[in-house]
Amino acid sequence: MQGDLLGTLLPIIAMFAIMWFLLIRPAQKRQKQTKQMQDSLQRGDKVITIGGIHGTIDAVDESSVYLKVSEGTTLQFDRQAIGRVLDSSAS
Repeated sequence: MQGDLLGTLLPIIAMFAIMWFLLIRPAQKRQKQTKQMQDSLQRGDKVITIGGIHGTIDAVDESSVYLKVSEGTTLQFDRQAIGRVLDSSAS
């Protein structure tokens, strides 16, 4: 009787474990890396926003990033809008 219960629950537990390692864990790892990247943004970093705009960080405050996209044009974005950092300047 107890073996039947274990035989019934074992596949369900195995499926949950497989889903955890294939889907949930990698997503959490990506979220952590993205958050870390967004928290470490600094002036001079060349970045691409999630909308595809390329620019250089001109200023950073608690919740915003100011990107210089061309001479005389600076745009304000939320930190969460930064998709990736291309490189950092050695200023």
